Amino acid sequence: MKEIVGKLDATGLKMALVVSRFNSFFTEQLVKGAVDCFVRHGGKEADLTLVRVPGANELPQVAQRLAATGKVDAVVTLGAVIQGATPHADLINGTVARALAKIALDTGVPVLNGIVCALNLEQAIERAGTKQGNKGWDAVAAAIETVNVLKVL
Repeated sequence: MKEIVGKLDATGLKMALVVSRFNSFFTEQLVKGAVDCFVRHGGKEADLTLVRVPGANELPQVAQRLAATGKVDAVVTLGAVIQGATPHADLINGTVARALAKIALDTGVPVLNGIVCALNLEQAIERAGTKQGNKGWDAVAAAIETVNVLKVL
């Protein structure tokens, strides 16, 4: 059996982080985790492009534009959508997730969903750098591995 795996090596990779300003208390922690992961795996901070958008709903359009340039190996989107009294969060999360997956398939560039989807503030805190880790870190690690798998293929 032949097994193909991607190395967690960001050496020479260029990556874009698209970050929602909404819920910045959480998204800034996600950015810190994302940058830390990239650098710890051999990437240079100078090879990261940080783009800020108003909210999670704007992430796909900017991610699509970045992926289409051919100048980045991957795009990682970071945001925090916290459930409120209406189903608005579910609508945003589902729509954005489908759009990001479509962009990746259409462009061939990995587009990772690093959006914290939480039912409450406690869950969001846990996923932005405390008990449950940091979703920014996780998304960048997945991007690095995916890029390297695609290179082997």
